[in-house]
Amino acid sequence: MTELPSPNTRRWVARRKAAVVAAVSGGTISLAEACRRYRMSEEELSAWLCAFENDGILGLRVGSLQQRRGAGRSRPDDPALLGKQPDMPDRWTLRPTSRPSRR
Repeated sequence: MTELPSPNTRRWVARRKAAVVAAVSGGTISLAEACRRYRMSEEELSAWLCAFENDGILGLRVGSLQQRRGAGRSRPDDPALLGKQPDMPDRWTLRPTSRPSRR
């Protein structure tokens, strides 16, 4: 059996998250008890469970979770948005200006 992290844990590396996920999945500790013990929401712990189920321990890395959470949001680097201009009010539209020619 994997030892559970301390209830005072502040730095959640993938290995510690995996220990909690394994304990909840294996029935050693309930979801509600884990949330109480580690002072986290059920949503956060459920995200860990889902990430572990989909991608294993690598899915529990901070970058993976941030990408997963942001997947439903529109981002400027979103391929679906590339080449599209954001809606801007007319006053912000760039227009060519006529300059007097210099001779």
